Amino acid sequence: MTAVPKTAEWITPAEYLEGERKSEVRHEYVDGYVYAMAGASDDHNRITRNILSYLHNALRGKRCEPFAIDMKVKIPPSFMNVYYYPDVLVACDPNDNAQYFRERPTIIFEVISPETERTDRREKALAYHHIDTLKVYALVEQERMAITVFRQAEAGWHKEMIEGPNAVLTLPEIQVEIPLERIYERTAIAGRSPA
Repeated sequence: MTAVPKTAEWITPAEYLEGERKSEVRHEYVDGYVYAMAGASDDHNRITRNILSYLHNALRGKRCEPFAIDMKVKIPPSFMNVYYYPDVLVACDPNDNAQYFRERPTIIFEVISPETERTDRREKALAYHHIDTLKVYALVEQERMAITVFRQAEAGWHKEMIEGPNAVLTLPEIQVEIPLERIYERTAIAGRSPA
């Protein structure tokens, strides 16, 4: 989704969180400024739903839990005061239990479009890489069946591409494998409805 500036007025994180609880429109918070989130396409919603439902089933009864849509991620304030709404996140720390956001996610997915790609690949990637617990940042494309995976390694972040209907996104961090054909189920790329 694309962020649109809401106001030029600076507000505190506490004011943002309080306002967000009452707002009918979601906003992201970047160092004192609030940005309204624009709507997402049908395929964006399908991809997000497919990832969330697959993770929900795979992680049932386990320590890690997936969240989507309305769960924010708080970036460490040592970097910036930022709250983003990732498309899907997986949280594994039981002590990371604020009601409206997570600070220590293990995996974050962003479904990218031409409008959001620059922000997701640069701004959000830089911010997310400051989360010590984050092991995987996955950028899921809408225009083709492809995922760019940034994985935390000893020497920094390692980048890999996964693409095509026979590919599988392997997430050993949470012992889950997701076939790309499941992630793109019912999208334009996959031919919308099942045969």
